[in-house]
Amino acid sequence: MFTKFHNCNVWLFLAFWPLLMSHSQAVIAKQELRVCADPDNLPYSNRKQEGFENKIAALLAKELHAKLSYTWQRQKNGFIRQTLGANRCDVVMGVPYGYERVLSTQPYYWSGYVFVTARNRHLSIASFDDPILRQLKIGLHGIGNDGSNSPPASALAVRGITENIVGYSMWGDTTQKNPQAQVIDAVAKGDIDVAIVWGPIAGYYAKKYGNDLELTLAPHDPKLPDMPFDYEIALGVRKTDQAFAEKLEKILEKQQSHIQNILSTYNVPLI
Repeated sequence: MFTKFHNCNVWLFLAFWPLLMSHSQAVIAKQELRVCADPDNLPYSNRKQEGFENKIAALLAKELHAKLSYTWQRQKNGFIRQTLGANRCDVVMGVPYGYERVLSTQPYYWSGYVFVTARNRHLSIASFDDPILRQLKIGLHGIGNDGSNSPPASALAVRGITENIVGYSMWGDTTQKNPQAQVIDAVAKGDIDVAIVWGPIAGYYAKKYGNDLELTLAPHDPKLPDMPFDYEIALGVRKTDQAFAEKLEKILEKQQSHIQNILSTYNVPLI
C-alpha cells in the first residue's frame, strides 16, 4: 500500500493483518505453497477458501505447479511471529507495500478508506471537511486496545467530531459471523447515516445491497499530511526469501488481469 508507516498503520494491521518481524531460513524452491491466513476473515480468507486472497493463492499455486496448503491463524497480534516467523508457512497474501518487517513483492492492488452512505439519502460526502458530518451518526470500526486511531477516526478527531461516532467491532467473538459487516448493515438499515470503512471490507459487504449503498473513496486529509488513507497491497515473505519473492512477482505480473477480475468480483474499490 505505502512506503512510509506511522502509528495509524498499526490499527490497519489489527483490523486486517497485524505484523511482527522474525527471522527464519529462506525458502527458495517450492513444491508446496504454504500460505499464512486467517481462518475467518472474509473478504480476505476463510477455511472454506472463499476469500479473494484464497483465490489469488490458488492462482499462484497453479502457476508454481505447487500444492496449496494453509497455516490458519487469527490475524491479530503475533500473527507474523507465529506463522511466517516460525517457518510454518511462507507467504502472507496481504501486506502494505514496503512494510519494513517483511519482504514485500510489488503491489498487486491499491485501495483506500471509503464513505458508505445510502444512495437515497443523497449525502454525497467526499471530504472530512464536509460540514454535514457534524450532523450525522458516523459508524467506524473499533480500534482495538493499543490506543491507536484509524485514519478516519483521527481525521474526525482533529476536527472535533467525536460525540456522534458509533463504534463497531472489527473482530467480534467466535460466535459472531462476519462481525465486520455490522457497520455496513447499519447504514443499509438506517441505524447510522454514514460509515467510514477500509475499502475491501466495505465493498464486499455492501455488494449484497446492490445500488442501495454508495461508496466514495475518502481523500487524503490536508490536516494530517503524513497519515495515509489509501494503501498499496503486496504479498509478504521472509526478508531472506528474495528469490521466492521475485518468482511471485513474475506471476503477479503475468496474471494481472486475472487478479483484477478476482478483485472486481469481490467489489474491492481500487485506485
